Amino acid sequence: MKKLITTVALAASALVAGSAAMAADSIKIGDINHYKRLAAFAEPYRKGIELAQKEVNDAGGLLGKPMEYIFRDDDGKPGDAVKIAEELMTRDGAVMFSGAILSNVGLALSSFAGEKGFIYLASEPLADDLVWEAGNRYTFRLRTSTYVQAALLAEEAAKSDAVKYATIAPNYAYGKAAVEAFKKNLKALKPEVEFVTEQWPALFKIDAGAEVQAIERAKPDAIYNVTFGTDLQKFVREGTTRGLFDGRKVYGLLTGEPEYIEPLADEAPEGWFVTGYPWYSFTSGPEKEFVDAYEAAYPGETPRLGSLVGYMTAKSVAALITKAGSTDTEALVAAFADLKVDSPMGEITYRALDHQSTMGAYVGTTAVKDSKGVMVDWSYKDPTPYMPSTDEIKLMRPAE
Repeated sequence: MKKLITTVALAASALVAGSAAMAADSIKIGDINHYKRLAAFAEPYRKGIELAQKEVNDAGGLLGKPMEYIFRDDDGKPGDAVKIAEELMTRDGAVMFSGAILSNVGLALSSFAGEKGFIYLASEPLADDLVWEAGNRYTFRLRTSTYVQAALLAEEAAKSDAVKYATIAPNYAYGKAAVEAFKKNLKALKPEVEFVTEQWPALFKIDAGAEVQAIERAKPDAIYNVTFGTDLQKFVREGTTRGLFDGRKVYGLLTGEPEYIEPLADEAPEGWFVTGYPWYSFTSGPEKEFVDAYEAAYPGETPRLGSLVGYMTAKSVAALITKAGSTDTEALVAAFADLKVDSPMGEITYRALDHQSTMGAYVGTTAVKDSKGVMVDWSYKDPTPYMPSTDEIKLMRPAE
């Protein structure tokens, strides 16, 4: 009996040791995100990563090892995010980290990456500072910048007869950048426009009634909206009830993303020109293939923009490590220069100039179909023509 117990104990020890060795033999990527408070975006984002991770591992992994993502919640706090990034580096053995939704968190992680010499792929944060004024050698960004998305809306706005504009945006880095970019681009295209009021509600603490009243008092011809999540829901409902949108053009950053328009159901606004993700309209090509793969992997669920961003994040990491042929930080930095990645949106490139990817954006008009908010008359836009010039970017980015 004693011999049997000893044999079982030795076998168990060997199993534990083998599991530990297997875990140590994987290539770990840390992901930091606001999974609790912004679950509508973050959970599909995580599922997109996991779908891509499975595809990578089914194809043999990276450098002969499995790809392993470590997910951590930042609680929406920059300080917590930085602490987690430190733990991922020193305790968990991550070779790089990705993620963040909120721009203030992303900026804190970018600063940390630059200080510590650790690679950060900013999946979602949209603040332009990430790759321009506050850019650094170790920070790269996937999503289309605030500047580009605002420029796309400004281009459409310039075609209208509207001259007087109101803006409403959350009072933090992303909102400030979004308004500044829209004003700059619209004035360049139509110098006679004026901005008669700017509203800056605290993020996720909007007093929608007061904001709607303030905008109505200014009597604008058109409105530029940057609110999202629950703030967008409250603004749309209050504005619709009070007739704020009647007879006015509205341009909405992010409004067409499924995460934000679908919760409004048949209360979704109609006729707004927005950026978003019309997954339900894809009929062929890599866009449709991704939708089908996602729905097959997660029965009963449909993709969100977060799903796409997560998938492209993990695919970018896989392409990066494959190109580098190593997980050494400096090898990865070098490999990021003009890195090309196949994606559901077509091939994208991480520009050596400013570490910004060429992931584009969908624009279109909001409508309600079958009691759901959707985008119609949409098109996909290459971001390159809407970016600042090479000389402007060189002046903005600090020397490395």
